[in-house]
Amino acid sequence: MQSLALTPRALYQEVAELLRERIFSNTLPPGSWIDEMALAEEYGISRTPLREAIKVLATEGLVTMKVRRGAYVTEVNAKDQSDVYHLLSLLESDAAGVVAQRATPAQLQDLQTLHTELGAAVDSTDRFFEVNERFHMRLLEIADNRWRDQLCADLRKVMKLNRHNSLLKSGRVAESLREHQALMDALLARNEALSVQRMREHFANGLEAAGLWLRMQAALRICCTCMAFARPPRPPKRA
Repeated sequence: MQSLALTPRALYQEVAELLRERIFSNTLPPGSWIDEMALAEEYGISRTPLREAIKVLATEGLVTMKVRRGAYVTEVNAKDQSDVYHLLSLLESDAAGVVAQRATPAQLQDLQTLHTELGAAVDSTDRFFEVNERFHMRLLEIADNRWRDQLCADLRKVMKLNRHNSLLKSGRVAESLREHQALMDALLARNEALSVQRMREHFANGLEAAGLWLRMQAALRICCTCMAFARPPRPPKRA
């Protein structure tokens, strides 16, 4: 039988990753229309793999398909955000309890190393997010439940749509670092109940900070609308 020549990765998967990067970097901000023709031309591909990539992102919740209007980057409202944080809190607090019980000394040292790295990243929001993500994913990996890992990975993709907003609250970076320290203390003490509690507190505070940004944005939109209606009409042009 003739062997099949398999490529390491399908083209649509590569395109999906490129689009994810644009979405997470806010190059394609929430609510923006995805111009298929322009992107296909830019990437030098047909629209078929691009559309397949968009379908993948739609299943992940990053893209919303609108009838007869095309694909848009998902806008996360207050309820969406609350739902995502709620589920992540449940899943990752459970994982924290498992880690407190079962992690080896070497695995706890891995988390401690990442926590130290997080402390060194407080002056760079992007770097702080990157290390924070690695910390949470490593904790999930140590807890060793692939179904939970998959759910958390998908939920975290949606959370990343507004990821910078959770740190716009004044002092939130330092506050987040203190929460991580409290979590590490509980994990190192092998205190299962306290580890669960600390992770839940961490997500509750993150949600509060992200929710503040959403409320500010809503207020700003209302102000802009009011100002638009309050503008005096332009005088008629003279003949």
